[in-house]
Amino acid sequence: MAYAIEVEGLVKVYRGGVRAVDGVSFSVEAQEIFGFLGPNGAGKSTTIKCVVGLLKPTAGTIRVQGVDVHHDPGVVKRTIGYAAQETAVDDRLTGWENLYLQGRFYHLPRAEIRRRGEEVLKLFGLWERRGDLAETYSGGMLKRLDIACALIHRPKILFLDEPTLGLDVQTRKIIWEYIERLREEHAMTIFLTTHYMEEADALSDRVAIIDRGRIVALDTPGALKAGIGGDLITVRFAAEDGELEGVLSAVRALPGVREVKEGEDGIHRIVVEQHGDRLIPEIVAVATRHGVGIASVRLKRPTLDDVYLHYTGREIREAEGTREEIFKSRRMQRRARR
Repeated sequence: MAYAIEVEGLVKVYRGGVRAVDGVSFSVEAQEIFGFLGPNGAGKSTTIKCVVGLLKPTAGTIRVQGVDVHHDPGVVKRTIGYAAQETAVDDRLTGWENLYLQGRFYHLPRAEIRRRGEEVLKLFGLWERRGDLAETYSGGMLKRLDIACALIHRPKILFLDEPTLGLDVQTRKIIWEYIERLREEHAMTIFLTTHYMEEADALSDRVAIIDRGRIVALDTPGALKAGIGGDLITVRFAAEDGELEGVLSAVRALPGVREVKEGEDGIHRIVVEQHGDRLIPEIVAVATRHGVGIASVRLKRPTLDDVYLHYTGREIREAEGTREEIFKSRRMQRRARR
């Protein structure tokens, strides 16, 4: 099978020995929406910048549309579109002028820019505001204009690095609709990075979970969730860890229990095959026999949050990002509130 994107053994080490990406390998099929999920600082942006040719990898091979990015970066860049975390829109230009400038960068004829420009601006609901300065746009409009600029040359593959960073929930879902339309109407391959679980779940055909520079899981969202069990029971025992050995051993021996793992803040995650509601009374009874109280218990179906916690032992939190990435997020939030 000829893949749209192939990455093998990608490594990126920055000055000072910081290993941002550590042996990442994956492939993306044509017309697939491929999600790269992880917290800020996990290596998502570094990976995408290496794939589009903005960063030189320390090691590894990257092919886009069968072309080696290292040997023919110009060929690759002409066939892709890229919208970074921080929008590249010039506030001092109108929406149309930003789009026109981007088209000229790709040496498109003026008539072609006018035709394609009208098409993408209407697609993103910006046609009526094309003559307004970008500084008057909301955060969501700026992000839509930035993606429109990445589409003016009709790329075969669109790379979106945190496309909804800092946007409110309603605007985020509007962006999702546009992304799905791009794939459906233009047969486009879309590679997106995100740290929003719901976004990865809603959009992606497949999701790669990256943590500390390494891919720890890769599959469809449904398969990833199904892989950790039918139901999840989270329990906080009213006891110290050393007093729980007998209780945990007895819980593991209960029929239908697949796994017991300790997460953050002393909360234990009990993965069961099915019928978690029937197991809760048995878990309570086991704890009672061992003289251990239960502070809280909760039953839920698995989500991508649970998948990430399962593979990494912690939750994705905004504060995990670098100082630069947190600054970018806050800046986008300020623009979105205008």
